[in-house]
Amino acid sequence: MTDSLSVPELSDYLVNHRNMTLLDVRRKSDFEQSPQKITGARWHDPEAIADWIGSVPKDQDVVVYCVKGGSVSQSVTAQLKQKARRVKFLEGGIKAWRENGGAVE
Repeated sequence: MTDSLSVPELSDYLVNHRNMTLLDVRRKSDFEQSPQKITGARWHDPEAIADWIGSVPKDQDVVVYCVKGGSVSQSVTAQLKQKARRVKFLEGGIKAWRENGGAVE
């Protein structure tokens, strides 16, 4: 079982899984430079994960993304897994999402 979702998998997921949480975990500086998010996402500062990790639902699937799907989202995914969350990260991050025509707000 992989810890990641591709852009097409996330697109399908957003249409067919109503009970999910989508988290934008880009570093604060990256988010402030480009504050558009994938539609429906909530931004959380990855540097402050200890402050918000407890608010992430245990009864929902969780998808996290950063700029390019690298160390930031993978680190947050690992920490959420340690807290018994069902979580995956978006391959290629919001960059790949935008390049494939994904909706942002």
